[in-house]
Amino acid sequence: MHVVLTGCAGFIGHHVAKRLLDLGMSVIGIDCFDETLYPAALHHAQLAPLLSHPRFRFVEGNILDAALLGAITKEASAMIHLAALAGVRPSLSQASRYMRYNVEGTQNILSACQQHRIERIVFASSSSVYGAHCAVPFSEEDPAVLPASPYAASKRAGELLCATHCDLYGGSIAALRFFSLYGPHQRPGMAIASFAARILRGETVFLHGNGESARDYTYIDDIIDGVIAALHKTSDRTLGLRCYNLGGEKTTTLRELVSLLESALGRSARIEWRPDQPGDVPITWSSLDRSRRELGYSPTVDIRQGIARYADWLRSRQPAS
Repeated sequence: MHVVLTGCAGFIGHHVAKRLLDLGMSVIGIDCFDETLYPAALHHAQLAPLLSHPRFRFVEGNILDAALLGAITKEASAMIHLAALAGVRPSLSQASRYMRYNVEGTQNILSACQQHRIERIVFASSSSVYGAHCAVPFSEEDPAVLPASPYAASKRAGELLCATHCDLYGGSIAALRFFSLYGPHQRPGMAIASFAARILRGETVFLHGNGESARDYTYIDDIIDGVIAALHKTSDRTLGLRCYNLGGEKTTTLRELVSLLESALGRSARIEWRPDQPGDVPITWSSLDRSRRELGYSPTVDIRQGIARYADWLRSRQPAS
């Protein structure tokens, strides 16, 4: 299989690229090294190990460049679209930019697939599409019409564009709703990475709300298993658009998360409490009934194991002092 992978230098992207190559596939990766959430140098470092692989080709570019997308998809048999501006909080102050990149960029991807008759597409969506008013655990059957941030709205819009594409042109699209993923190489601003780094440096950890907000944290290895399973699922040409939750199926409160990090790192956290932030939701929690039944997806790394693995990786990158 010849796969075009957008966002190949990102946290999820470089892990997916490695797995695809390990499975014997050929990959054309595209990334623009956007610095909204972390320095381009980190993107380059994540990409570097892939560049020498004989079945990997890298193209630096932006998904807003429709002509470039058309050129690199000519010989592809499948598309995995991960590129996006991520993050709830920065989307509050950059709503128009998020909409252009995440919505217009996704339409450009779909148009390139239409042009070259690529009928197998995996689209990275988000659990944020459920907002704060859905019953838990979140089910793909929920209409998800009340997203709580511009980022969430842009991802739901991407799903709707995928639905329209399938209705008009056919093909199979698996839209994956990721739940609070974490692990080695995650963005420095994500909760687990930020809290762990501050605990190790002896800096104050800023927590918002009352500590009872809960998230369904999902380890990166489980997420990658789900992405690959979804890619295989798109071989079913009758799939149309199908949304799938990829989560851990369990929740961890903010207080519990910090306690797990303290235990794994062997250090106590200095905590300062602050008010809730706009765009945050009280809970995310995945129902995996559909993903388990149709993808064979079943997470294997629970939060305690995952935090321990992340702490070991983080310590391996710290100076001896």
